[in-house]
Amino acid sequence: MSMNFCTECGEKLELRYHESEGKELPYCPRCGAFRYPVFNTAVSMIVLSRDKSRLILIQQYGKPWNVLCAGYVNHGEDAEDAVAREVREELGLTVETLRFNHSRYYPRTNTLMLNFTVTVAEEDPHPNWEVDAWRWFTPEEARASIKPGSLAAAFLNGYLDGGVYDFSGC
Repeated sequence: MSMNFCTECGEKLELRYHESEGKELPYCPRCGAFRYPVFNTAVSMIVLSRDKSRLILIQQYGKPWNVLCAGYVNHGEDAEDAVAREVREELGLTVETLRFNHSRYYPRTNTLMLNFTVTVAEEDPHPNWEVDAWRWFTPEEARASIKPGSLAAAFLNGYLDGGVYDFSGC
């Protein structure tokens, strides 16, 4: 149970079986109400050139591996707006088109990750402090260069494989 205390009254939650959900959920005995688990929401993007022949992978936070551009959705923000904001903030690029691909819950950070494909007009990114390095890759170069076993790799490979997503290795 990721939630320990009621968000309304602060009472310690207990797990109780919820018949219509068919499983145990956090329950507040003081309020007499189930409290559905809270999680983070983030977006990750396959950033394509306008002609869709290349895509950008980045390295961040001193790590040596290539990943997709990604970031958290702010409170009150739509996922699509977060996509455009993160691409603009991290890479200094303007999103022209976007399409939702797939979602995946990532338990390590208690985050629902929403993956999108976007096209950008610019060819020359201007990354911010979060990006240590970036590079345009052909699709096959990107497949070979992305961090193996990562959620980013599962999203990228699923996109490149025509929407067949395999999350067993992440």
